[in-house]
Amino acid sequence: MKRHGLLEIHIAVILFGLSGLFGKFLTLPPLVIVFGRTFFATLTLGIILAVFKIPFRVKSSRDFFVLILLGVILAVHWITFFHSIQISTVAVGLLTFSTFPIFVTFMEPIFFKEKIRLFDILTAGSVVFGLLLVIPSFDFQNHITLGVFWGTLSGFTFAVLSILNRKYVRTYPPMLMVCCQNGMATLILLPFLFLEDWVLRPADYVLLPILGIFCTAVAHVLFIKSLVHIKTQLASITACLEPVYGIIFAFFLLGEIPDTRTLLGGGIILGTIALATMKRRSS
Repeated sequence: MKRHGLLEIHIAVILFGLSGLFGKFLTLPPLVIVFGRTFFATLTLGIILAVFKIPFRVKSSRDFFVLILLGVILAVHWITFFHSIQISTVAVGLLTFSTFPIFVTFMEPIFFKEKIRLFDILTAGSVVFGLLLVIPSFDFQNHITLGVFWGTLSGFTFAVLSILNRKYVRTYPPMLMVCCQNGMATLILLPFLFLEDWVLRPADYVLLPILGIFCTAVAHVLFIKSLVHIKTQLASITACLEPVYGIIFAFFLLGEIPDTRTLLGGGIILGTIALATMKRRSS
């Protein structure tokens, strides 16, 4: 059964890693890409919830407004994520997004009254050092520097999302939370579609459903299902492979070759986060 869980989580992480490439495959504005992603994800997850008869029920008006907030944060997270990739590279977008566990480390004490340890401060410093290696210069005219900025902002918003999800996942099933967040993001983004200048190509009618159904809905379902068979710590460490898979796919499918600074900085970031995750789970 553990082997089955490992297979599920690796497929999930591969699909998550592939999602970054759609920032290059699709020539649409990030807002439109995210709308397509959340729309098809909501549709797919809604069908799954209906099949398994998981009720769509919000327990209070406060929870309803929290779900709206989560939808807003999810939309901002993915818009900044795809914008980072479009203006820089898949490697830069994925690696800088992967800094989110460090933000979580410093935000959890605020939300859950947990202590910050010296080890947490040291790991944060290591991640910052890795980011500094990825940044070619501190000139915001440089597209890589801009990509690092937007990717890190994407990581920060995902950290906020993770913190709020941790608080509410005890109240609602994880799959329902994911479906509601995607649904709220879809509704929130809908009016803004009319402010963007965009035209769908024939290929986009295929790419957007793939992104929403497989790289989002199916990936989340597999990730959640894998936790039945494997420990959360192993799942967290495996999730660190998302940028690795994404960079490998970008190399073969897009011909993107990260430079030495990006690889070195990315290695420090991912190694630090993996170490911090193992240390955090063991304690």
